[in-house]
Amino acid sequence: MVLAVAAAMLGASVYATTLNDIFQVAERMNVNAKKSQAKIDALNEDTRRLLSDYKIVLKEIEGLRVYNRQLEKQISNQEKEMAQLSSSIDEVTVIERQITPLMLRMIDSLEQFVELDIPFLEEERRDRIERLREIMDRADVAVSEKFSQVLRAFQIENEYGRTMETYGTTIMLDGVERQVDMLKVGRIALVYQTPDGEETGMWNADAGAYQAVDSSYEGSVRQGIRMARQQASIDMLSLPIRGAEAAQ
Repeated sequence: MVLAVAAAMLGASVYATTLNDIFQVAERMNVNAKKSQAKIDALNEDTRRLLSDYKIVLKEIEGLRVYNRQLEKQISNQEKEMAQLSSSIDEVTVIERQITPLMLRMIDSLEQFVELDIPFLEEERRDRIERLREIMDRADVAVSEKFSQVLRAFQIENEYGRTMETYGTTIMLDGVERQVDMLKVGRIALVYQTPDGEETGMWNADAGAYQAVDSSYEGSVRQGIRMARQQASIDMLSLPIRGAEAAQ
């Protein structure tokens, strides 16, 4: 009887120990399972984040590819433009070598023309030619600007043939310097009158000097001076002009 009770108690103790062990193992399994699940959840979150980053990177890469293709086109076009520009520069260099001597000849011709022309605004016209020569020697002035200045000088000389102008100047009369009012009518007439109106004259191209004219022109020249100064309306004038017969 005693042995049976002891055996029963021993069996119950062994069963309790085994059950506790099972519970402890199950508990540890649950804890480990939770830890594993947490790791899985964390890995899933990392995977989703990495996938999102990957998609963003893919979009950026595609954008860069498009951008690179566009840059390649731009670079190709720029290379073509550079080639054209280089060719243009070569052509400009050739043109510059050809146009510079041309401009120098034009200035020489203009200077010769001024010296042979009737002597109006001599200082102004000579100064303009001198400025052209100075510009031609300057390296900081573009060839296009130099050519523009030369053409402008020719235009001004051409305009002188269509304008009426008056200005004060000093001329030699009978070997004496006299202050006069000069009247230029195109290139047809260059006449003068002293401020007191006592003497009126004209440029005699044949003699290369100024000469007095008779008093019949006094009023007409005075009126012409007033017209050039815009002090009187434009009207017909009787001026001393050497005709072709006189020149012969």
